[in-house]
Amino acid sequence: MTCIRCKHNTAYKFGTYGKRKIQRYRCHSCKTTFADAPAKTLGSHYIDLERASKALAMMLEGMSIRAISRLTDLDKNTIMSLMVDAGNHCESLLRSKVCNLTVKDVEVDEIWGFVQKKEGHKLPHEKDKEGIGDAYCFVALERNTKLVLTHYLGKRTGQSTDEFISRLALVTSPQRRFQLTSDGFYPYKPAVQSFLRGRVDFAQLVKVYGSPTEGEGRYSPAEVVDSVPSIVSGNPVRSRICTSHVERVNLSIRMGMRRMTRLTNGFSKKWENLQMAYSLWFAYYNFCRVHSSLRCTPAMEAGLTDHVWSLSELLSGTI
Repeated sequence: MTCIRCKHNTAYKFGTYGKRKIQRYRCHSCKTTFADAPAKTLGSHYIDLERASKALAMMLEGMSIRAISRLTDLDKNTIMSLMVDAGNHCESLLRSKVCNLTVKDVEVDEIWGFVQKKEGHKLPHEKDKEGIGDAYCFVALERNTKLVLTHYLGKRTGQSTDEFISRLALVTSPQRRFQLTSDGFYPYKPAVQSFLRGRVDFAQLVKVYGSPTEGEGRYSPAEVVDSVPSIVSGNPVRSRICTSHVERVNLSIRMGMRRMTRLTNGFSKKWENLQMAYSLWFAYYNFCRVHSSLRCTPAMEAGLTDHVWSLSELLSGTI
């Protein structure tokens, strides 16, 4: 071993240190003691990739951070930090891989969540704070490949809708017209007109809810008595006006993300953490999770890759 100080090839093994048993060396010539530089995972962590992948795989299957901590013997702050770094990596990966795609049928929807507390529980001095309260994730799904094209976490406002639709315009090819279906949320109309004019056949599926019945529980969903398709622009095919596929993805999100499970204490306490959790989950869904109806991943069906990625591949950043 070459000494890092005098550059003589006279260093010898001099024990190990730490839980990771990092090898130490000592130089015969200058008596300098040094050690191997430990490999880092995701740019900043000393945990090996296999252990990090195992912890994040548990998180992606709906386990809470405290449960993962008990099973892996990792500190919960370490697990949270791993998730944030992995989410940042996956956010960049999705931007680079999912772009300029030729699509045929796109469905969009919003899934509700909250950070720290629900919107109605905010105190007077918290009314103007954007980082707490209701958090809606806008999701765009390609119906045939089941690929999540883009997502955006924000409030359920016109501004958030504009940002979401502008992202959808960037990831889809301007050379190919496609059909777009949303629910009856009104801000979709001006947003589509602004960012996707002339590129889509746009329709909305407006659901009509019945009045609550006596004895209905507080959290029971209202009964949908009718779904009325409404053509907004272009010439959409009426039989393809549907949001069922993206709503099924919403169910997968609630089953696979502990912080999105209703009536638990696992909700997000920081807006940035929820944002990174979404990025990690959507990258995993697109590239690693085999869809039961496709028998492959959505990314394979869309032609973005030729094999099922392991979680280690997704996190390594070497692909």
